[in-house]
Amino acid sequence: MANYFKDNQDLQFYFDKGIDWPALVSATEARLGSDEAFDNSSEAVAFYRDIAEMVGQFVAEEIAPQAAAIDRKGVHYNQGEVELPAELNGIFAKIGKLDLHSMCLPRELGGMNAPMILYLINSESMARADVSTMAHHGFHGGMAMAMLVFSMLEGTTTLDAESGQITATRFADYIAEIASGQAWGCMDITEPGAGSDMAALRTVGECDEQGNWFVTGQKIFITSGHGKYHFVIARTAASEDESDPLAGLAGLSMFLVPTYSEESGQRVRLATVARAEEKLGHHGSATCTIDFDRTPAHLIGKPGEGFRYMLTLMNNARLGVGFECLGLCEAALRLAKDYAAQRPSMGKMIDKHEMIADMLDEGEIDIVGIRALAMEGAVQEELAQKKSMLSKLGVDAVTDKRLAAEIREHKKRARRVTPLLKYLGAEKAVEMARRCVQIHGGNGYMREYGAEKLLRDAIVMPIYEGTSQIQSLMAMKDCLSEIMKDPQDFLRRVAQARWRALSSRDRLERRVAKLQQLSLATQQHLMTRTAANKMKSLQGTPLSRWPKAITANWDPKRDFGFAMLHAERLTQLLADEAICELLWAQAQVHPERRELLQRYLERAEPRARYLNDQICSTGGRLLRRLGRSGAGVDAKVG
Repeated sequence: MANYFKDNQDLQFYFDKGIDWPALVSATEARLGSDEAFDNSSEAVAFYRDIAEMVGQFVAEEIAPQAAAIDRKGVHYNQGEVELPAELNGIFAKIGKLDLHSMCLPRELGGMNAPMILYLINSESMARADVSTMAHHGFHGGMAMAMLVFSMLEGTTTLDAESGQITATRFADYIAEIASGQAWGCMDITEPGAGSDMAALRTVGECDEQGNWFVTGQKIFITSGHGKYHFVIARTAASEDESDPLAGLAGLSMFLVPTYSEESGQRVRLATVARAEEKLGHHGSATCTIDFDRTPAHLIGKPGEGFRYMLTLMNNARLGVGFECLGLCEAALRLAKDYAAQRPSMGKMIDKHEMIADMLDEGEIDIVGIRALAMEGAVQEELAQKKSMLSKLGVDAVTDKRLAAEIREHKKRARRVTPLLKYLGAEKAVEMARRCVQIHGGNGYMREYGAEKLLRDAIVMPIYEGTSQIQSLMAMKDCLSEIMKDPQDFLRRVAQARWRALSSRDRLERRVAKLQQLSLATQQHLMTRTAANKMKSLQGTPLSRWPKAITANWDPKRDFGFAMLHAERLTQLLADEAICELLWAQAQVHPERRELLQRYLERAEPRARYLNDQICSTGGRLLRRLGRSGAGVDAKVG
């Protein structure tokens, strides 16, 4: 029997050795008082494995065979409602019977209390079968968990002081409805003319004299937007400084908006599904335009906190897309390998031809790298969130201080890799799907073989849940901000990398350290150019005010022109650096991972030299044409 979990050797490594299960189980089972709690991590992991294997078989045998039919039939818009293909409805009826929508919910809310990493592992398997199905599945249990997390963050979930069990939570009825499979949710951010520029959002939230909130406006490109429960970002205060591109973020608030109700068995619309988009790919996933007209809404938290709540949603969504990209990459690589092993040309199967073999080899190791980022980001983000919730249970001062330090470290590690995962996973999904078509030759252009579907499905990955360019700007900003915050720490890292590159007895560690050196030298070059631009802006400022002025009032458009130009190249370099560090950490404990690190370095080392050369020796001409700061003389440094 086919099984998309059991046939994946790298995924098996993480489940058996690469995930810190004791830490995750401890954080997941930290609340006491349940007779159903696992006695130890081994018992819990055995249960998780049963679920992963069950889902792996289900997606291989129930979803994958129907993916072509779902793609061919697509979704249809009919009199204000969205109709899904019968095959997709049948799949979700079976998913509901398996209780997968409630897998991560706490036991007292009817869930299995499984960790989110298990949900994401299942997501990879599901995306390998069909990304449309996986995308829709993500808006079931994922939105129920978001309701619980937001309720806990705003303080409307109550816990038993002794057992830590949930006694009440604000959206319990909605959560139960989603967990049963009767409804699902989605998140509504994008508007006409306001995609990545959230400060330009115009949907408004208004409060009447009785304290009731209403939302008015239009949201577009909403995945699974025909669902009942919508997390909507809306403006509750005008921007005070129109010249500041970020000022408008402070006026945004988060709302939970039911878009219909049921009365006497009939659906009554509170918000209108204005259309369902006809798309290049993801034909089984509904992408909707939603019109709100004084639709009753629940304010989450306080007015003005919407951007903060949105980041929580987006961080998890970007991790989810990373695992979705992994699934698509696996599908593309395996389809290409199977075809190449059976297609003869010039006296041998084409997988024995050097260029095809090179493509397949690169795809294999790229997936290893992407999965390393995905697992790191998912585990660190989950530990940060669960320890944050644990700290709300009321612990002693010593434990609270320790938890706070651990939470900061988990958040830092998750924040580092999340944009790198979203960027690299999305870009590689397109690349691998494109190569899959190429390896199939003329057959790849025909629907019969399935390669063209993978390419159509992949094209959106670098666009939705934050474009590749937005991820690059985030990674660049965080990277340079860390240097500005603590230049001494940066210099220590430079010295440590240089020392390891020279003195380590392990050749692989020396190679990793040299790649780190190149990355750090590139960051230093970007910082030097950026600081030089800032220094120019201080002309006329008294010297006594320079120390304060140099760290204040950074203008992204004025001061970061050179860094923004090279942000995507820097992100590629940072991703290779992070992957090599993660694979080296694995190789120190698990010698069988050394070969994978060596293979990744073979690809990453020349790529890093090229990226360093591009960043350090190009850009001035274009910046001069744009009239931007940082358009000085290009010079190569290494």
